[in-house]
Amino acid sequence: MKILKPRYIISIASFAVIMVLLHACMTFRMSGKEIAKHFKEKNIAVKQDAIKIDKRTQHFVATGKEDSPTVVFVHGSPGSLSAFIDFLSDSLLLSRAYLATIDRPGFGYSNFGKAEPSLKMQAALLQPLLELRKQHRPIILVGHSLGGPVIARMAMDYPDLVDGLIIVAGSIDPELEPNERWFRVPLATPFFSWLMPLSFKASNDEILEAKKELELMLPLWKNINCPVIVLQGAKDKLVPPGNADFAKRMMTNAPVTLVLRENVNHFIPWTHPEMIQQAILQLLDQIEGKEVAKQ
Repeated sequence: MKILKPRYIISIASFAVIMVLLHACMTFRMSGKEIAKHFKEKNIAVKQDAIKIDKRTQHFVATGKEDSPTVVFVHGSPGSLSAFIDFLSDSLLLSRAYLATIDRPGFGYSNFGKAEPSLKMQAALLQPLLELRKQHRPIILVGHSLGGPVIARMAMDYPDLVDGLIIVAGSIDPELEPNERWFRVPLATPFFSWLMPLSFKASNDEILEAKKELELMLPLWKNINCPVIVLQGAKDKLVPPGNADFAKRMMTNAPVTLVLRENVNHFIPWTHPEMIQQAILQLLDQIEGKEVAKQ
């Protein structure tokens, strides 16, 4: 029996420690206690809950009055509901709406590490939460990056539950998806999947299938008929601005407002949250104004 030399044992042990630290540090999520503390310090009542759908869990956090219109935030990849956590304490938004942010499948506390590459299935998993809110309209969905096609799929498959969309730097055009299979396919093998932090594993698994999933949506864009605001930065290096043009071109039966900002990159929720805030208020005014006019 061959005995490993001490330096090999140290190297293996060091590598194992590094991977454990990566798994611990790169979760992109806040614990329930951290969320509770975050809102307690702001003197805001918060609801933490989850909906069970078969073997899946749809975890979400919400603030605001139950009888108000609904705004649901959907994060990108990787990420978690914490990406939009600060919007849930925005006093102007709280005065107008019930605000909820979700953990998409595979992230946060929604079956962490177990991705759901199908955008149709992601929409189906979000649908029960919107069903709970369907008596509190309008319902507006906000999706950043890969959250963009998720909310678009919601509007395609469940038009009766969606009154407005805000697509923030959304990765929606299959032709503009980067060719990353050369490194993503090896990362999806059992060996590398085991090594990667679970948030990265979930992200890799869904991004690997993103182009195919977006291609499946191509004939469905015409089904969207609710008001849409597309927010895009001209300096976005991760999602080309051409995605915003694609949205305008494909949603032929929806009123689409395109907001393209110079000197803005991909990370709008953190660098320019006011763009999202104003888009939400604009849609609320637009939709509620139409409802008043009908009466």
